[in-house]
Amino acid sequence: MIIVISGFATFDGTKKFVENSGILPINYKQIQNLYLSNVGIGTYLGEPNEKTDNLVKNAVKQSILSGINVIDTAINYRAQKAERSVGKAISELVAEGKITRDQIFISSKNGYVTNDADVKQDFWEYVKIEYAQKGVVKEGDITSGYHCMTPAYLEDQLDRSLKNLGLDCIDLMYLHNAVEGQIKDVSKEKFLQNLESVFELYERKRREGKIKFYGMATWECFRVSSDNPQYLSLSETFDLAKKIGGENHGFRFIQLPFNMHYDQALLAKNQTLDGQSTTILESAIALNVGVFTSVPLMQGRLLVPGAMPEFNELKPSLRALQFIRSTHGVLAPLVGQKSPEHVSENLEIMKIPPMSENEFFTLVKKLTL
Repeated sequence: MIIVISGFATFDGTKKFVENSGILPINYKQIQNLYLSNVGIGTYLGEPNEKTDNLVKNAVKQSILSGINVIDTAINYRAQKAERSVGKAISELVAEGKITRDQIFISSKNGYVTNDADVKQDFWEYVKIEYAQKGVVKEGDITSGYHCMTPAYLEDQLDRSLKNLGLDCIDLMYLHNAVEGQIKDVSKEKFLQNLESVFELYERKRREGKIKFYGMATWECFRVSSDNPQYLSLSETFDLAKKIGGENHGFRFIQLPFNMHYDQALLAKNQTLDGQSTTILESAIALNVGVFTSVPLMQGRLLVPGAMPEFNELKPSLRALQFIRSTHGVLAPLVGQKSPEHVSENLEIMKIPPMSENEFFTLVKKLTL
């Protein structure tokens, strides 16, 4: 019998999580009436096998018990198995009485076409049987980037994500790399029309109680210059959500790459807000949009000696996380971690406070010289 866990992150629940965590309160940030840890766990990498399932499940459990209450996944990560590993971790912690659903903030993503690693079918055979024959997708819906953002497909994917996670509500649902996955095949005008339809769907799913918030998980669109075909204006996207959902719309978070190498979010004034050139982080702060960041360690490349400046006598992984979580406008870097050793090492960051503003800007000056 499958037990579905009901509820979502709340002010009281997340506040209680902070109080019970034993972690410095300064390592949590308040947004949308929630207390969220300034480091989150990501679940992107790994083979779609049982060994990785257990590693991810245990890493999520260890992270939550160490004070992290932000968990990020996506339906296409490990062909649906990442979501299932997260779901098992949460189910076990709730059953053990270690947490309650309202203490943790869970995000997932949809948009990419995915198969199911637990169903032994060829990728396109799965797509044909599960999506095409059931009328979920039709000819022309899937782009050359293996992406689909029709409401019918995204609704199907949301229902699968809820089932994979064993939840009746996901705190944050991202539209996954939408511009990046679509713009080679559709015009910008058509893309924005499609985006409006997606936001209408997400607002409906909020009313149904299946998601609390929605956002966009991105790679290029919020970092490139405005003359790039992949560019997206955060303020115009925000206004689109307001047009559809009113002042209480659910478009409240974005995700983008950011680290000492991918520094555009901090330094590139590629956005416009009220006639002023701003960075994406400055726009997000002004609009009260929370920013989660991906690839904090660049899949290990930033851990090579000399890849980052040394400061505060921190190990490379902790330096990378410390820089990102100390950046004004960033809620939390999302770090992928599976082995107990890596989880323990990365979570040492939760035992120290972020850098002060002066420390941070001194470091940024070194980086930009």
